[in-house]
Amino acid sequence: MPLLGLGVYQNYSAKASVLEALAAGYRHVDSAQAYRNEADVGAAVAESGLSREQVFITSKIISRDHGYEKTLAAVEKSLGKIGGGYIDLFLIHNPHAGAALRLATYRALLDLRAAGKLRDVGVSNYGVKHLEEIRAAGLEPPAVNQIELHPLCQQKPIVAYCQKNAIVVQAYTPLIRGNFDEPAFQDIARKHGRDVAQILIRWSLQKGFVPLPKSATPSRIYSNAQVYDFALDEDDMKRLDALDRGAAGSVTWNPVDVD
Repeated sequence: MPLLGLGVYQNYSAKASVLEALAAGYRHVDSAQAYRNEADVGAAVAESGLSREQVFITSKIISRDHGYEKTLAAVEKSLGKIGGGYIDLFLIHNPHAGAALRLATYRALLDLRAAGKLRDVGVSNYGVKHLEEIRAAGLEPPAVNQIELHPLCQQKPIVAYCQKNAIVVQAYTPLIRGNFDEPAFQDIARKHGRDVAQILIRWSLQKGFVPLPKSATPSRIYSNAQVYDFALDEDDMKRLDALDRGAAGSVTWNPVDVD
């Protein structure tokens, strides 16, 4: 899985953005059934000149479609929209459906992986109790947990659990939806001659996360990928780490505590 992905949330005409990102060197696109742009993602990959195997595509199943049979049917729809015969990573989008349906959905995704339709299976917006629910059921841990993650909302207990159990942590909303007013962001950006978005993405990479910055603007898509020719030093990382506000720092729905 490439360590930097393009997020396409609320991008209802995502084809142009995905083509731009692929031309800029991205090889990872994060979509979902709820985003209503899986077909755009598939079309962009098909027109990009890249082979299907060169692009890592994620999609997700929302809680209204949870349950074993409903999941099988929903994934088939996603396969038809994305094309290529398989999806690299499929996530349970959120934990709202309750324990029984969450586990039934997870079992369906594992069976789809066994059938070769999915390459790997994971979850999103899962707290520790949801992850423990999978372990208690005797099922293998998810490959990925995708959560809101940035310096203001670091979700440290979930991250620690994932790291202990070899679960990759993907960071959505790594750019805090453009809330760049924190003085530390501005100071560190000036220090390195970079923009704040690049600082936030670099922080995420250096923490060992997989950031998924979203943009539909070609210049931003390109600049968000220019993060491999500099590094934040220890003082930078400590200053950013100290900004954690816990749940108060969240800028999204962040449903990690639902039952």
